[in-house]
Amino acid sequence: MNRIRVVFMGSADLSATMLERLSRDRERFQIVGCVTQPDKPGGRGKKLIPCPCKAFVDAIGIPCLTPAKVNTPESLAQIAAWLPDVIVVVAYGQFLSRCLLEIPTLGCVNIHLSLLPRHRGASPIHAALLAGDKVTGASAMLMDEGMDSGPILMTEETPIRPDDTCETLHDRLANLGAELLVKVLPLWAFFKVKATPQDPALVTTAYKIKKSDGLLHWDDPTDFNLRKLRAYTPWPSCFTYMPEGHREQGRMLKVLAAESVVLAEDQTKAIPGTVLSVGREGVVVRTGDGALRLTRVQAEGGKPMDVPAWLCGHPLEPGMRFVTPPAPMPSPPVAFRR
Repeated sequence: MNRIRVVFMGSADLSATMLERLSRDRERFQIVGCVTQPDKPGGRGKKLIPCPCKAFVDAIGIPCLTPAKVNTPESLAQIAAWLPDVIVVVAYGQFLSRCLLEIPTLGCVNIHLSLLPRHRGASPIHAALLAGDKVTGASAMLMDEGMDSGPILMTEETPIRPDDTCETLHDRLANLGAELLVKVLPLWAFFKVKATPQDPALVTTAYKIKKSDGLLHWDDPTDFNLRKLRAYTPWPSCFTYMPEGHREQGRMLKVLAAESVVLAEDQTKAIPGTVLSVGREGVVVRTGDGALRLTRVQAEGGKPMDVPAWLCGHPLEPGMRFVTPPAPMPSPPVAFRR
């Protein structure tokens, strides 16, 4: 075997990072084709926009397949015609049939951004931050028909820093996974690594994140809410609703940054969600076991702002209470009803 013939399957920014790294190593790898999700409409004109992987391979002249369903006979025939030694799959977004998995002689290798079998599934980076893990990493896995259940070829670890958000950890893991990919493929091709089955007793699942998951529950512990804030930055972001008694009650308020605060002795009996103090350093809100100081927020329809500046147009008073679910908007005066 000279260069390893690779078909790359992926769609996201993460995938494009690894595809670009693979393409730079021309002495060892030949990317013979790419498979991505179909172009999607975007922008004001709803013009069809290619995903990052397709945009990249179009620019360098690699053939690209964009099937709505990758397991059709037509798609399988095209992938097989590229004669891949290995298929690399990174954040592609469709399950692969056994027929597809059996096309390449070296199988299908997936890079998953967790230390499998921990955090199998769609959102491993969110899950690691939400769980308070101290370390995470990337796993190179030989794919089977299950969800992230195939045997492990190699892993690389990285510590989770106290200030990591999903965004910063995603970027670091993307680069870590890219280096793992170019390291493991030659070793697997020349029988220098073994595929090790995952321990089913250690499996955890990272479910797909929904926008509603970002809702802050004020009776949750302070530390959990801080982990949630890190896990859901920048998407779906954490949010609450303006307090009852406020002129904007019930309107969404995104919480972009916060810090833990030690409760004063006279604040311990306050109900979770209660505004304890309002000042230049931020708004302190009671949680299930302590308090959070909100330092940066974004009002519904507004721009991100530091809390002192935001308070100028949205004054709060101690004793107001953020509630979950939101308080209903007040009815307008009769004269303004239509």
